[in-house]
Amino acid sequence: MQIAETSPVHLDIVRNGGKGNKNRKPTRAHGTAPPCTRHTQTARGQHGRWRRLAMESPTSATSRPDFYDFLDRMRRPAAAGLFRSIKSFLVSFSFHEPNAEDGSKVQAFLAEMESAIRDHPLWASATNQEIDHALEGLEKYVMTKLFNRTFGSSAEDAITDMEISEKIGLLQQFVKPQHLDIPKVLHNEASWLVAVKELQKINSYKAPREKLLCVMSCCQVINNLLLNVSMSNDRTLSGADEFLPILIYITIKANPPQLHSNLKFVQLFRRETKLISEVEYYLTNLISAKMFIINANARSLSMEESEFQKHMELARLSTQISVASPSSSQGLPASAKALHEESDIAGSRFPFMDSETESLTTGEVKQLHDLYRQVVTRYTLLSKALRKLSIDEDQLLNSVHDS
Repeated sequence: MQIAETSPVHLDIVRNGGKGNKNRKPTRAHGTAPPCTRHTQTARGQHGRWRRLAMESPTSATSRPDFYDFLDRMRRPAAAGLFRSIKSFLVSFSFHEPNAEDGSKVQAFLAEMESAIRDHPLWASATNQEIDHALEGLEKYVMTKLFNRTFGSSAEDAITDMEISEKIGLLQQFVKPQHLDIPKVLHNEASWLVAVKELQKINSYKAPREKLLCVMSCCQVINNLLLNVSMSNDRTLSGADEFLPILIYITIKANPPQLHSNLKFVQLFRRETKLISEVEYYLTNLISAKMFIINANARSLSMEESEFQKHMELARLSTQISVASPSSSQGLPASAKALHEESDIAGSRFPFMDSETESLTTGEVKQLHDLYRQVVTRYTLLSKALRKLSIDEDQLLNSVHDS
């Protein structure tokens, strides 16, 4: 995998309009040294803390009290003024169409409410941690209420999500770890599967923090893999040079729904004071992974251009055939299932091949017509593929007959 030496991908990409350099390649998070580049002994000391963070899933007990304690306090008469301020903001925000200022408006409101909560009698004797819990609850409440208004709110977001998902769907069919220069010692299907599952959860939640926890959990699995391999093999950690390629591969394997919209949502609406340190590093790396995938080509995957184009064309053909063809006989009428059973493994028998036209019923004619359409669709797609691969169709058929 070849990564160009370019300036870092900053967290303000989306805040500045979501426009990044289309030729930019992924690099390390600006101003944050990755955990896996630090001295191994230091990494071991931090390992427990990172693991606890990784295990804090959006549905864990540690993530729930923030929200429910906040709601409980908001129900008290003393919180009437705060609640009115929140409701007023929600109504005012929802009144306007989505625009580039949405993120800054939410951030300004959360900062204003932080001051109000710190000065409020309900939190007069609260610790900094309790104040932080209240702010987490506030963020979740506000963004859950505004979710339909703020998540994937533009046609451009929807198009980008679709394009990324389709690109990943093609890459999934041929990209291997070696195309990303992932050393064999780091190949661990079990760990990769866990990371894939964690990343795929991102679309299941509405709060920015909970989506970010999915990203964190995924990245922590990768980081733990790097650390464990380093400790067991007395191997020096090389940081982003190994972390980012694995994250790219995990993202391709996972193909998380609406990846662009999810990352944009977290960047815009997660409290800015929380996008620091390891959180910033991991989020920025996932953004870099997304940009790498968008711009993935033969050079970035260490492949010949002709080989890359061949793989992409075959992947497109496979996708088209999958869409055009029934996935299985489940759900088909009994008569259609009987037709499947009528064909043997070698495919030498076909429905109605021995039938007389006059003996066909109306239902059988309809089935025959459906089969005809499937055959024509598959033949058209295969012929197109053969032409693009410069294979003569007649010559191929003759070779089959000769054998």
